[in-house]
This record gives sequence, structure tokens and C-alpha cells, in this order.
Amino acid sequence: MKICEICGKKPLTGRSIARRGMAKKKGGVGKKITGITRRRFLPNLQTLRASINGGVRRIKVCTSCIQANKVTKAA
Repeated sequence: MKICEICGKKPLTGRSIARRGMAKKKGGVGKKITGITRRRFLPNLQTLRASINGGVRRIKVCTSCIQANKVTKAA
């Protein structure tokens, strides 16, 4: 699963919008939407060895948790 074991951050869903045409600002008739597809925004997960409850375990952690020192790396 693509879930951070510290903060619970998981994939979000959204849409990717494809457009064609020239913008009105540039002298065109305007941009037109030609297609909308679903997409997923995945968290930036890294597998690292962390010391948890005195033991060493491999866990998946997002980079924002690593940067915020919410996890202690094993030596």
C-alpha cells in the first residue's frame, strides 16, 4: 500500500485536463477542453530502516515526515 506509516498520507485523486487552441490573450479564440482523464497524486514514499520501540524495522515514510524528523533512522 502507498500509505505513510507515520502520518497516514495516501494517494489523492484528481483530473488531468487536455486543452488545445490559442489563448485569447495571444490573439486566439480561446482554449478548448478536449479531454478529461482521472489521475492519482501519489505521496513521495521512501523505505527506510527506523528504530521503533527499541527494535529496527523497515517502514514506508513520506519525505515530509523524514524532513520534519518525525522518524528516527536506525544506525
